[in-house]
Amino acid sequence: MAAESLSARILRENDAVFRTMLSHRFVEDVKNDRLSKAAFERYLVYEGAFVDSAISIFAYAAATAKTMMQKRWLIAVLDALANEQIAYFERTFASRGIDPSSFDTGIAEVEAFRTGMLEIARQGGFLDTVAAMFAAEWMYWTWSKAAASCPISDPLLKEWVDLHVDPNFAAQAQWLKNELDMAGETLEEDEKARLSAIFGRAMQLEVDFHDAPYP
Repeated sequence: MAAESLSARILRENDAVFRTMLSHRFVEDVKNDRLSKAAFERYLVYEGAFVDSAISIFAYAAATAKTMMQKRWLIAVLDALANEQIAYFERTFASRGIDPSSFDTGIAEVEAFRTGMLEIARQGGFLDTVAAMFAAEWMYWTWSKAAASCPISDPLLKEWVDLHVDPNFAAQAQWLKNELDMAGETLEEDEKARLSAIFGRAMQLEVDFHDAPYP
């Protein structure tokens, strides 16, 4: 019987919080085409602010990566974040007349997510950031695959969902998974447990963050 991969262990140990996120009100509202305009626009501002932070998070990963292959991959991730995802928010804000400065992005759940994820990247090493972002990206890819087959009447929300099932995003989620699995072949037990805990912490931050768009 093959040994359990590190990513499989992490997902198994954090199954409860992962499933809490997959069944979150926000996810269900998207899948059932009932997310209110106000909630979507608040989410867009909060998520847009986080994507800016994600550039810093992945920059920490690039700085602590061990190989040139890892660095090249992460440079491409940074380019996509800055020139594709940020561009989506800029277009969306302009088309909907959203002024991000009129929203409070410092509310507890949003600020906790931003500072919590940045803290993991700043204080930890390469694998710490990989574990945290694996939580975020595997989760988005998983629920977006289900949502993409549902009728979504808001074209900008549909575009956001489709962005997370795009082959490039799927490849990024898989890359994070593979990095964990390769490292897991030689890591000590306590390090595997620590990375699993980081995944769980990041996932709980995601759950709380997705509460924030609702009044």
